[in-house]
Amino acid sequence: MALRIDDKKALVAEVNAVAATAQSVVVAEYRGLTVTQMTNLRGKARSSGVYLRVVKNTLARKAVAGTPFECVAQSLKGPLVLAFSKDEPGAAARLVKDFAKDNDKLVATLVSLGGTVLSSKDLDRVASLPTKRQALSQLLGVLQAPISQFVRTVAAPHTKLVRTVAAVKDKKQAA
Repeated sequence: MALRIDDKKALVAEVNAVAATAQSVVVAEYRGLTVTQMTNLRGKARSSGVYLRVVKNTLARKAVAGTPFECVAQSLKGPLVLAFSKDEPGAAARLVKDFAKDNDKLVATLVSLGGTVLSSKDLDRVASLPTKRQALSQLLGVLQAPISQFVRTVAAPHTKLVRTVAAVKDKKQAA
């Protein structure tokens, strides 16, 4: 069903608002997916915090204009679905990668992260980016490592002294 001009303007404004605040975008060709498969993909996208939208290419070009993802405008060809990661940069890439494992009709064509267009081969690299919680835990581990090593170093002489005294005591008792 064709959209009226007001509907098109609203759609462009909605996608533009999402693209302006998104962390990354994955563009994938969905040719051959059934309605049920697309519904499943949309459900998984909602649960993982990914904005998923099928948009005509001309409207998508207008929607990404003036956003960090303006660089993908020239690469939009064919029936495409746009997946924007709102909170975590790798969320959309993980969604498309996981869904494409079971559905070979969904093919990622490009990935954009931080205003840079990456090829579909880089989908795995972007999908392997840690989540916010994982990144914070890694940072905490890095910050904690020197302190815990210092504590072990300070405690080592006392531990060795106690072990030596215990060994001497055991030796005397055995004799």
